Amino acid sequence: MKITNAQRAQVLVHALPYIQKYKNKIIVVKYGGNAMINEELKDSVMRDIVLLSLMDIKVVLVHGGGPEITEMLAKIGKKTEFVNGLRVTDKEGVEIVQMVLAGKINKNLVNLLSVQGGKAIGLSGIDGRMIEAQMKDPVLGFVGEITEIHPEIIFDVLDKGYIPVVSTVACDKEGNTYNVNADTAAAKIAGALGAECLISMTDITGIMRDKNDTDSLISTLYVSDTQELVTEGVISGGMIPKVECCTEAIRRGVKKVFVIDGRVPHSLLIEILTDEGMGTMLVSGDSVTGDGVMEE
Repeated sequence: MKITNAQRAQVLVHALPYIQKYKNKIIVVKYGGNAMINEELKDSVMRDIVLLSLMDIKVVLVHGGGPEITEMLAKIGKKTEFVNGLRVTDKEGVEIVQMVLAGKINKNLVNLLSVQGGKAIGLSGIDGRMIEAQMKDPVLGFVGEITEIHPEIIFDVLDKGYIPVVSTVACDKEGNTYNVNADTAAAKIAGALGAECLISMTDITGIMRDKNDTDSLISTLYVSDTQELVTEGVISGGMIPKVECCTEAIRRGVKKVFVIDGRVPHSLLIEILTDEGMGTMLVSGDSVTGDGVMEE
């Protein structure tokens, strides 16, 4: 279907209130999964981020890279082992994590943003001691539990008009390096920045009452109701830690958290710049009293 110039103009007009709403505000985008593996989708996400940046929306991109870490470990003959969903990471393994996340993936994303006309700077949690951590569990090795976020370097980069691209490698005061969960890091970074919202790009449509029925999508979810949904089995498996991170962000002062399907082209723009949005929006408050932030 051919789109007329008049229709293009209407799209821009409808987006105007949202552009004004988010202008000069910080949004944190947690990026990973299939949207990162698929090159066409990756280009689409980078274009969306550049467009938002050109609208004076301050985007902070926090990324993971689990599949590429697994691939690199396999190349050097190291077997990947998980305990409770967390990668067991020995001394050699954490060096691979740092190399893949802070090196290959981070710089590739910075380069893609530059190709799309954006200004981006790659950072890791080690830069400026942005993400401090301690060993989470000796059984897991160098897997970190975040103890402190120092967001000053991110503010500096944003103030200079750049898009910060953050890889979730952390450090401690003794100079040890840790692999930390990207969802957890994104939530805590969003809270430390006082972000307007956190957008978690996943490989599902959102939180659904029936995982096999997209019509059962929960468009708005109060954080006070999440535990009941876990008990009912609506939120299960790998979504439990993701939702816990979303709840953590809300408790740290982030106004809204969106869980959206990163496999859908331009899902980021659809969520930020349209009435309908997509995915699930988590807000503070209580569904019984209706006390919460409801608007998209």
